[in-house]
Amino acid sequence: MAGFKTLDDIGNIDGKRVLLRVDLNVPVADGKVTDATRIERIAPTIAELSGKGAKVILLAHFGRPKDGPSPEFSLEPIAKASAKVLGRPVGFAPDCIGDAAASAVAAMNNGDVLLLENTRFYKGEEKNDAAFTEKLAANGDIFVSDAFSAAHRAHSSTEGLAHLLP
Repeated sequence: MAGFKTLDDIGNIDGKRVLLRVDLNVPVADGKVTDATRIERIAPTIAELSGKGAKVILLAHFGRPKDGPSPEFSLEPIAKASAKVLGRPVGFAPDCIGDAAASAVAAMNNGDVLLLENTRFYKGEEKNDAAFTEKLAANGDIFVSDAFSAAHRAHSSTEGLAHLLP
């Protein structure tokens, strides 16, 4: 298929900040993930990127928060479950843009994995807002989508980033 690149097409990613869009809409009850299948499905991509020395920065939405940040829609419990599935630490940033995200990304070592907070905490995500997309892109050098189930959505973290980052 012309136009679609694969991980093999990226080249040397050692030390690169890779924004990896994943699907983490997993069931959570009492703050614990009850089915980690979607996390298991992204594990090979994370392992490949990390193994090649990339700083793997996970982007995802979770649920449908109405008015900004809400503890029930936080990705923090999913970061903990991801660490168990991956068998390695997964950092968590309490925001997907701004200083909190930038600081967490800056602290990463090659091969580290970091989950940024829920992109849907911002209205700009679903509107595919250019300014919001640029803020997301500021934390990455390369964009990889491994969220086929969300690929039909013209959101900042699915469609917008593909226009700003290789």
